Amino acid sequence: MFNGREIKLAIAPIGWTNDDMPELGGEVTFEQCISEMALAGFQGSEVGNKYPRDPDQLRKALDLRGLSIASAWFSAHLTTDGYERTAFEFTAHRDFLHEMGAKVIVVSEQGKSIQGQMDIPLFEHKPVFTEEEWTLLTDGLNRLGGLAAEKGMKLVYHHHMGTGVQTTEEIRRLMEGTDPDKVSLLYDTGHLVFSGEDPLVILEDYMDRIHHVHLKDVRAEVVERVKREKWSFLQAVKAGAFTVPGDGSIDFHPVFESIAEGAYEGWFVVEAEQDPAIANPLEYAIKARGYIRETAGI
Repeated sequence: MFNGREIKLAIAPIGWTNDDMPELGGEVTFEQCISEMALAGFQGSEVGNKYPRDPDQLRKALDLRGLSIASAWFSAHLTTDGYERTAFEFTAHRDFLHEMGAKVIVVSEQGKSIQGQMDIPLFEHKPVFTEEEWTLLTDGLNRLGGLAAEKGMKLVYHHHMGTGVQTTEEIRRLMEGTDPDKVSLLYDTGHLVFSGEDPLVILEDYMDRIHHVHLKDVRAEVVERVKREKWSFLQAVKAGAFTVPGDGSIDFHPVFESIAEGAYEGWFVVEAEQDPAIANPLEYAIKARGYIRETAGI
């Protein structure tokens, strides 16, 4: 399907241990996490909160298992803290990822975000940016993208539930307001479907700007409960709203076909935050790896 193009498979550590809810997988060690990633057949990982931040130490642990770093999340606060403070933190993050050989930097604007709030209903209180905040965001992202380019890297923006850039309309506004040479897009199937968007529309409109892909499935029945019972994002995660590709309600065949029609090369990252006490991380990693092999031929 991908005609020999370089597509690499990674998996995020959030299925083993959750950065936002440390009680989920608190007992799981860094070494167990990356060992099981390799055992399941993945080539790479994103960075979790238990990962060593010393590049030499982290590189040695990964090399022993044949893994590399695909990227890592960065929380921007351009709409609340301004550019200078955000840029200072971003530069340190960029330099760490560059040292680890990553080519993209995952960025999500967390100004006004409710994704980390346990008791705030996800759909009823979704943040909406003002005109001034949109200007702060798009101008700031262009400048951060310039900092990424200094190291030959790309800023990939992560649309996300519970933030000001979640819907198709908001993604379009972000793309139209930013420089394609400075700001690219992270395409996340799970967040689009959870929000009620058509994931194929974003692929059709912005395939040339997509430079990182998160493969995440959703359980439709849980999403309906989130809406009906007015749950928060974190409550939804604990209840199992997300799962790995092939275990939920998303048909990934047209997604893979659409991506294959473009010129995409880079990482496919399986990301499915769940309670590891309920969804065994190794079991689900193996399930995801098999599904991707069967549906995408990778």
